[in-house]
Amino acid sequence: MARKKIREYDSKRLLKQHLRRLCGIELHIRSAQITESTEINELVEREPWLLSEKLVVKPDMLFGKRGKSGLVGLNLDLNQVASFVKDRLGKEVEIGGCKGPVTTFIVEPFVPHSQEFYLSIVSDRLGCNISFSECGGIEIEENWDKVRTVFIPCETSLTSDNCASLIATLPLELKGKIEEFIKAVFILFLDLDFTFLEMNPFTLANGNPYPLDMRGELDDTAAFKNFKKWGDIEFPMPFGRVMSATETFIHGLDEKTSASLKFTVLNPRGRIWTMVAGGGASVIYADTVGDLGYASELGNYAEYSGAPKEDEVLQYARVVIDCATSNPDGRKRALLIGGGIANFTDVAATFNGIIRALREKEAKLKAARMHVYVRRGGPNYQAGLAKMRKLGEEVGIPLEVYGPEATMTGICKQAIECITAAA
Repeated sequence: MARKKIREYDSKRLLKQHLRRLCGIELHIRSAQITESTEINELVEREPWLLSEKLVVKPDMLFGKRGKSGLVGLNLDLNQVASFVKDRLGKEVEIGGCKGPVTTFIVEPFVPHSQEFYLSIVSDRLGCNISFSECGGIEIEENWDKVRTVFIPCETSLTSDNCASLIATLPLELKGKIEEFIKAVFILFLDLDFTFLEMNPFTLANGNPYPLDMRGELDDTAAFKNFKKWGDIEFPMPFGRVMSATETFIHGLDEKTSASLKFTVLNPRGRIWTMVAGGGASVIYADTVGDLGYASELGNYAEYSGAPKEDEVLQYARVVIDCATSNPDGRKRALLIGGGIANFTDVAATFNGIIRALREKEAKLKAARMHVYVRRGGPNYQAGLAKMRKLGEEVGIPLEVYGPEATMTGICKQAIECITAAA
């Protein structure tokens, strides 16, 4: 399960659309997005209520505490909303130690209210935790002792008995409406493969539940069966994280293949670079470099898995090598290739793409004083390692090749000893 955050706009869109489909509950949610490309006049044509309602505007950027940070405009007309957005759009803000530009806003009707409730559902390996409080809002953390939680095992429905402890202290006239809403949201949560859903707060508007603030995360590995339900869903980068051109290219490859291709630049001037097969192995390599005291020299995090095609591996390897060899400074560098022991990936086949890239980039590798360390096991690994050894003999690049008899942590140690040794 891969938990991917989605924007508040999409969380509310899914909630409104599918509560109606699944439970016949009509939520009168109205919301609009504003980005740098938004034309206000065109937006008003699509959402005419913007002209007749008092409005709320806030960033929709996957960070919380927007009210406490002075980033929420309340009870505004459309002109005031436009001015609020203009003053902040594209401007850098710092939230929780992360800095980044604000690029997306959500605009909604201003809903006067006197009650604020809290609701969250979080999935884990064995089921879901459902939490509720009648003391929601920006002070929820200070009132966490008033939050009540029930655990619902997998393949189990949420019943009135399960719900009773959540709503035990509510006034009698509210219990039925709130219980119905919690049950319906849980049905939606499972149906759409949410992994996290939080409303803090939701209120009652004209006697009906209305989410004022909402966060959601989806299991993106379930996209194959939910693409029609989710619609045009976006999985934004975490706040403060902006992809480089090379990262964007790899992300595009990843989107088009059934395999997994991941690449993140950590330090463009780093001297230790990785091209590792398997998510678990890639974490081991990165953690080991850090544990040995050389995290500052780690250039990237990279992972390929799921038996990518040779051409996909070739394009992927080109990008990694280009980044690893940029701006040579005369000091040695190390490139770690391989991973653990594959279950079903043909090692020799995936190595073909890497070998082609290494041949193409021979001059760059030599100019950067790159030392290559290969460690791999799995189907057909002997043939793959033999090809790598032959490559090292032909191109004259320092290239050491190991099978599963060598440890991944040991390879990392060798790479560090290489780049720190005297020239």
